[in-house]
Amino acid sequence: QVRLLESGGGSVQAGGSLRLSCAANTYRRRSMAWFRQAPGKERGGVAAITSGGSTYYADSVKGRFTISQDNVKNTVYLQMYSLKPEDTAMYYCAATDLVSSDYLDRSVYNSWGQGTQVTVSS
Repeated sequence: QVRLLESGGGSVQAGGSLRLSCAANTYRRRSMAWFRQAPGKERGGVAAITSGGSTYYADSVKGRFTISQDNVKNTVYLQMYSLKPEDTAMYYCAATDLVSSDYLDRSVYNSWGQGTQVTVSS
C-alpha cells in the first residue's frame, strides 16, 4: 500500500480559502480522492481525480473546490475557495489502483491518509 500524508488544514473564516496537499511516498498511476468526515457523520467523497486526469466533485463543492495533481511531486491538491461552516470536517486523502464507475465511493479506495482538520467559522 502507498503511504499518504496530508497537510494544509487549518482554521479560516467563512469565505476564506485553503489548499490541502496529499503526498504519496511512491509514484504509480493511480486515482486519488479527497473525502471528509464531520463529527457524527459518515465519511463522504469530496473530489476525485483519476489516473487519466478526469475529475469528479460532490455537488456541495462544485464551483468552489478544485482537485489537481502533480505527478512529478507525487502530490494531489485540493484547492478550496468560498469555504462555508458546513465544510468543517476532517479531510482524508485516498488512493486506489482500481477502475470504478464512482470515484467518490469510499469502498473504491484501499489506501488512506491520517487526515487533516479543516475548520470554518462563521
